[in-house]
Amino acid sequence: MTDTGQTSLQGGQGEREPQLLGLPDRDFAAHQLREARAEAVSLGAKNERLVAALTAARERIAELGSQLDAATLPPATLGLLISAPAGAGASGDTAEPSRAERPREAGVSLAGRPMRLGVHPGVPDEDLTVGRLVAVNDQMLIVGTLPPPETGEAVTLEETLDATRVLATTGSGSARILTLAGHLDPADLQPGDTLAADLRADVATALIERTSVEQLVVSETPDVSWDDIGGLGPQIEEIRDALELPFTHPGLYRSYGLRAPKGLLLYGPPGCGKTLIAKAVATSLASGTSGRQAAFLNIKGPELLSKFVGETERQIRAIFDQARKVAAEDRPVVVFFDEMEALFRTRGSGVSSDVETMIVPQVLAEIDGVEDLRNVVIIGASNREDMIDPAVLRPGRLDVTIRIERPDAVGAQEILSKHLTAELPLAPEELAAHGGDREATAAAMRRAAVAALYERSPATAVLEVVYADATRHTLHLGDLVSGAMLAAVVARAKTASIKAELAGEPGGLSTARVLEAVALQARRSEEITGATTPEGWTRLLGGRGAAVRSVRRLAAGGADRQDAP
Repeated sequence: MTDTGQTSLQGGQGEREPQLLGLPDRDFAAHQLREARAEAVSLGAKNERLVAALTAARERIAELGSQLDAATLPPATLGLLISAPAGAGASGDTAEPSRAERPREAGVSLAGRPMRLGVHPGVPDEDLTVGRLVAVNDQMLIVGTLPPPETGEAVTLEETLDATRVLATTGSGSARILTLAGHLDPADLQPGDTLAADLRADVATALIERTSVEQLVVSETPDVSWDDIGGLGPQIEEIRDALELPFTHPGLYRSYGLRAPKGLLLYGPPGCGKTLIAKAVATSLASGTSGRQAAFLNIKGPELLSKFVGETERQIRAIFDQARKVAAEDRPVVVFFDEMEALFRTRGSGVSSDVETMIVPQVLAEIDGVEDLRNVVIIGASNREDMIDPAVLRPGRLDVTIRIERPDAVGAQEILSKHLTAELPLAPEELAAHGGDREATAAAMRRAAVAALYERSPATAVLEVVYADATRHTLHLGDLVSGAMLAAVVARAKTASIKAELAGEPGGLSTARVLEAVALQARRSEEITGATTPEGWTRLLGGRGAAVRSVRRLAAGGADRQDAP
């Protein structure tokens, strides 16, 4: 029985292994291991979260530290660098011992006081160029650099002395020698440029692009001689007597107690050579005085007034300053005011505003200031001389007034000889008709053109003018001829010849093409169709005698009546 019970007990425990005495159950150990592993994972996650929190706290502490440093940072003083460190830009082994012996130093202007200050090691040499702003801490150490200032006192460049120095004129008129900022290239600077400068430091820091007189003045080198102007023989002789003789023979004039006129006014219908005369004056003065290149300052008057109403006076001063500078180089200067009535009209005649009350006194002061200069002539051109302020035309200012008339038939021949020359391509049949003589052929074409222009016949009648006194007058094409019209006639004939040659037809200038150009110019002339008011017609027709009341155009294709209101 005992054996059977023991056997039965062993059979009930057949699936379990014997448990060693003193050791925990295997199920319990596995359970404990699983709990330990879960706790390890939890602790790892907590550790990661703690690391992230510590990192964020460290970054926040650093940020707060930077803010605290910025809040407690002492202010830095800005100065202008006036000289670079002695070792700046040096290379090789020889520069290092000198730096070790003596810290880097640079010249700085602090509130106008020049000082020699040390440079922080963190500031590279290439940033230490003359003209830059530098930050100076409370230990008087250069700790940073900023771009050069764009502001300062405006000065005018007179002359570049060398690679680092220039001669400039301040607003008060004094001359200063300034150091150029390191970023300014002397090769890019021209006399007359505007520079921003720190006059306390004697440094020019920037080139200022401004709307200056150069945009309103066309500075030309004239190459027009008296021989290039035709049909104005008496006027040219009068001008040469008034201007050339005093400049070419100053001693003789002084012995007679005479002085050179300051200027002259050329007035008359448009397109008759006033600008050409002004250029010829400049060329003539250059060849008759020092022989140096003449300067021709062509002032675009209407743009000066319309664009710079608020600054017109400053621009006028700048124009005459430029003339004085050129004259100081012993060069002849012609200051030419085209459409002079636009700038210097009679004071009190303004329609919307009386800007002339400020402009005219300014120009009078400048003209009077030209008295002490040599080789300066002021020439005004206008087709409304009655609108110019009388003070401008008084003796001692624009002393000489000369009317430039429309050319007559003889003058037209002379003008055409400047444009229709024997050297141009001429039609073979025209040459054959004159025995191959090119000069005779060109002369025959000019005579034919003049005969067509100045013919007094119904075919050339272009205007019927009714004056205020009720008189009527018929104007023919010859009454409205100008040098510009003659040049346009020849240009039309040349264009027609070119088109014919391109089309495979016989080329060259011919009488037929010249006459066709005359007929076309008669119908399309800007001078005939340009005026729209009685005042405009009065100016166009000469401005003398009775005022125009109405005009009736007699061009081919019908009449077009233009009555005065």
